[in-house]
Amino acid sequence: MVWLALALVFGVVIGNLLLLKHTAKMKMPSLKQRHSDEHQQPETKSDNKPD
Repeated sequence: MVWLALALVFGVVIGNLLLLKHTAKMKMPSLKQRHSDEHQQPETKSDNKPD
């Protein structure tokens, strides 16, 4: 039973390390670029207002 708990803990730790290694290679857009992209796209509202 103890071996099962240890295997589970090691599996979670190794999985998290592999996920961290994988996501470290991803490029995130800078905050300035993201902020300017939001202002360039027109906002669409789903409110149906009667004329």
